Amino acid sequence: MSQKLQPARGTQDIFGEEYRKQDHIVQVSTRLAACYGYESIATPIFEYTAAFRRPLGETSDVVGKEMYSFMDCGGEELTLRPEGTAGVVRAVISNGMTQNMPLKLSYAGPMMRYERPQLGRRRQFHQMGVECLGVNHPLVDAETIALGFEIMKSLNVAHRIQVQVNSIGDLASRQAYRQALVEYFTPFLSDLSPDSQARLTRNPLRILDSKDAKDKAIIANAPRFEDYLNDESIAFFNEVCRGLTVLNVPYIINRQLVRGLDYYTHTAFEFVTTDLGAQGTVLAGGRYDGLVQLMGGPEIAGVGWALGIDRLALMIDAPKLEAQTIAVVPIGETENIAFSTTMYLRNQGLTVDFLYSGNMVKRMKRANKIGAVAAVVMGEEELQTGQVIVKNMETGDQDIIKISTLETYLTTHFLTKK
Repeated sequence: MSQKLQPARGTQDIFGEEYRKQDHIVQVSTRLAACYGYESIATPIFEYTAAFRRPLGETSDVVGKEMYSFMDCGGEELTLRPEGTAGVVRAVISNGMTQNMPLKLSYAGPMMRYERPQLGRRRQFHQMGVECLGVNHPLVDAETIALGFEIMKSLNVAHRIQVQVNSIGDLASRQAYRQALVEYFTPFLSDLSPDSQARLTRNPLRILDSKDAKDKAIIANAPRFEDYLNDESIAFFNEVCRGLTVLNVPYIINRQLVRGLDYYTHTAFEFVTTDLGAQGTVLAGGRYDGLVQLMGGPEIAGVGWALGIDRLALMIDAPKLEAQTIAVVPIGETENIAFSTTMYLRNQGLTVDFLYSGNMVKRMKRANKIGAVAAVVMGEEELQTGQVIVKNMETGDQDIIKISTLETYLTTHFLTKK
């Protein structure tokens, strides 16, 4: 039985308005990141599995349930990238860039996770992110968050976004809090979900992210992270908040916001909207001072974030097509000169569509369909005197002009060169 070809579950073809929206988000984000000193980097779509397993953690949902991992023909275990940070850090280490600190790198591209598809969450999704490496200063955290907020402003969605920040402390604070969580959750071990039971000894902070209803009831009375922050961590976070105020970034402190991975320190943040239902986080990040060292590099500070291109695309309108198309319509034995004229206009930076076949009515219908602003009609009689007919597709008006002035006429009356 034949089967209708469709995209694999959790993936989609991106074209038309959706493509323009996603491309617009990438263009705006990358341009603003460059203003903050970020240089673009592209990493492979797949890595050795260890590049993700080590930093993301064996107990994480991403590693345990969501990674697309496989053995290649040479027996190597590979994984389609589920996120961007690990690949960027791997690239920094592999290419000896740890000698050139500080570094500011931005990336954009598809990521893959095996998840239950729903609005704003697909198995192939797209992210744009930034990573600032080699600077251990709270104002860098504020600057990084400010960059994200400037992107939201440029996309005209900042008024629909809430910036949430929190401190998860330095290593000493985290160790003290971890111990407090172990002591709190241990008496409830048999009541916890299987996932949370496994996390209790490996990474108890991950229990706080549990979506299980019984877990949530237990978590409600768990120790609070802010009670275990030492003076250094409090001072660091206060500086981050001061920096956000100086940079006019509105924010709230969300004490429930944590990062469960061991390499995260100090600042954690999310940009949240209520417009997208359950998938309301459109940008998330934090400081990860231990990640480079965990992946085999030197001890280097880091802070960064990733934004969800697909999710933000649900919140914006598609930008209008910038290119204004000119249609060239040959009539009779004028095809050769019409074709060469088409190529000449394109080489001058104009967007031109050559209408190959059909009678005059069909070609004009085609010109309308492609949204042409003007049609250059090249008839035998006009060309004998070095002239062409230019039809305004909006008004229907026509002018007869010299072919030698065609480029100037089109540019003046219909469009601006790209």
